[in-house]
Amino acid sequence: MQNGFLTDLSARLFRDFGEPEAIWQIAVLIGMLAVAWWCARLLRKKLDARRQSRFEAVRFGAESLNKALFPLLGALFVSVAQVALAPVIHTALLRLALVPLCGIAVIYTMFYVARRVFSRGEAEHEANALLYLFEKLVTAIVWGAMVLTVMGIQDDFVHWMASVRFNFANAHMTLLSLASGLLWVCVTLIVAMWAGALLDDRLMRARSLDGNLKVVLARVGRALMILAAILVSLSIVGIDITVLGVFGGALGVGLGFGLQKIASNYVSGFIILLDRSLRLGDMISVSGSQGTVTQIRTRYTVVRGLDGIETLIPNEKLITDVVQNHSSFLTRGNAKIAVQVSYRCDVERAMQLLVDATQGVERVLQDPAPAALLANFGADGINLELSFWIEEAAKGTGGVKSHVNRAVWRLFSENGIEIPYAQREIRIIDGVVRTDADSVRNAENRNEGAAPVA
Repeated sequence: MQNGFLTDLSARLFRDFGEPEAIWQIAVLIGMLAVAWWCARLLRKKLDARRQSRFEAVRFGAESLNKALFPLLGALFVSVAQVALAPVIHTALLRLALVPLCGIAVIYTMFYVARRVFSRGEAEHEANALLYLFEKLVTAIVWGAMVLTVMGIQDDFVHWMASVRFNFANAHMTLLSLASGLLWVCVTLIVAMWAGALLDDRLMRARSLDGNLKVVLARVGRALMILAAILVSLSIVGIDITVLGVFGGALGVGLGFGLQKIASNYVSGFIILLDRSLRLGDMISVSGSQGTVTQIRTRYTVVRGLDGIETLIPNEKLITDVVQNHSSFLTRGNAKIAVQVSYRCDVERAMQLLVDATQGVERVLQDPAPAALLANFGADGINLELSFWIEEAAKGTGGVKSHVNRAVWRLFSENGIEIPYAQREIRIIDGVVRTDADSVRNAENRNEGAAPVA
């Protein structure tokens, strides 16, 4: 460890603190940090203003980026000052200040990248667990690197890792090659997932593409990028990717036998997204479950019932079973209300009042216009029917029909339109109670020669 960074730096620091050069270094360091703090504050304001109109994935992790701005700019300005002052004075203090500035900047930058990568995870809890593990691992590695750098033994540590050798199958590896290989794999995967997040944001902002098509393109693009990253990282590490052909064949056999249901659900999910047979917000009924489609995943579809309970329906059932879609592409639905009026009422007036009852009711459309129909002549009165169209029928029609029924009741009461109730004539003959139904049956029995009802 002779002539190490720590020994050289310590000697320079003790020598500089005994000379006026230390005061100049402290003044320059404070000045550069002040300029970095001011510039970081301006950048935070501009970035926060731009994030207001962006998606949640862009805003996610903004705190880490804001924290990374000051050490990044501080390291940049201190590096420039150190290079500029090196020919004139000793800069041991500035060199020492660069270590924590660069380390902290790397930590918060990696935090921001990780939050952008895991912001659109399929499962929120799994994404948070991976994010927590990644942040702890990055923090430990960077702080370890800073300690080694300050102590001046980073070169000795690298030589020690290169000297540790072991065999993995037929490959001869060292601890340094294994660590560098894992590092390259992580870097390429993070870059691929970062690019996938950027592609996802671009697609979601595109207004000319259908919503389902956006989801398909985003997921396929991300999958292809991750696959390419894995192949590139394996090539960089030195693993022959042709050996993956055997693995691919085994995977195909597994999908054909053991994983056919899972594969079927994944293929069905892409079919649903591509043919646009279902859309987010559609009210559907399938296999006894009814509700609104809230998510369409690659393996299952989430349907939220009217009671708020979410049901996960495998995509294969949405392809093979009969699915009733209660949502119109025009977001309109037809509703009907049946009402009975007395034979003594003015039928034309009653039909006009039915149409008037729809006026002013929220979500009831006037084009097509509501129509009142005489359905049939009942035993107790005339059966009328009111037909009208409702806007955004997927939100439900019960409330609208209730408002219209209350308006019908009010208008009928104000205009003397009678709504009859069932009436039955009861006769007492020789102490026996007989109803109209009994009389009718006796008449039928007499016609057929059967005994009358007692």
